[in-house]
Amino acid sequence: MEKIPWSGKIISVQPRIRLTRSFDERSHSYLGYCLVVEGVIGDESRQFSIGVGKAAHRKHQFQVGDEVVGESLPVADERKEPVEFYKTSKLKVLRRYEGGTESPPPWHGVAEELETYRQRGHRRLSARTYKSKCRSCVWGCRMPVTMIVDHWNPSKKRYRFETFCYGPKSCRVYRPGPKRTVPGRQGMTWEEPDWLDEESTAHRGPDE
Repeated sequence: MEKIPWSGKIISVQPRIRLTRSFDERSHSYLGYCLVVEGVIGDESRQFSIGVGKAAHRKHQFQVGDEVVGESLPVADERKEPVEFYKTSKLKVLRRYEGGTESPPPWHGVAEELETYRQRGHRRLSARTYKSKCRSCVWGCRMPVTMIVDHWNPSKKRYRFETFCYGPKSCRVYRPGPKRTVPGRQGMTWEEPDWLDEESTAHRGPDE
């Protein structure tokens, strides 16, 4: 399959992270970054999402407002990716954003290294709040989730998406949304407790 050329203005840069759940256990895979672009892909003019690697982000330092071009492939499995296109190449920043600094939230600028996100930890974020307030924030993240329903039979899986916040705990727009449940063997269900988010971010102050 040939890669599809695209170009446009970045309207969001966020970490690209996959979450795996197995009842009360979870693990993360740090894939790179998600760029949401307003522009043209192939012969379509629209918003679209592009996956890039951590090396590409380190080199180009993408941020909201940059004008960029590249080529990408459609993702092979939409259940496992937060983006529409990936395996990106021929990346170029045509023009850097030169606007002023806006008062957050949302936080813009260059997204941090993936290790920083891992160290900060996240809290669950309401999907509605993410969609209305946090889609352009560097601390927001929409993760594809693979749920292993039966650890004795790992091929039995379910998929969904969940939204998270890595940002300051004092953010005025933050809303946790409902607790999340995870299916298990023989119809069992586990509900993720609030203390898990509290423990994950306990090392940070309210404004960190």
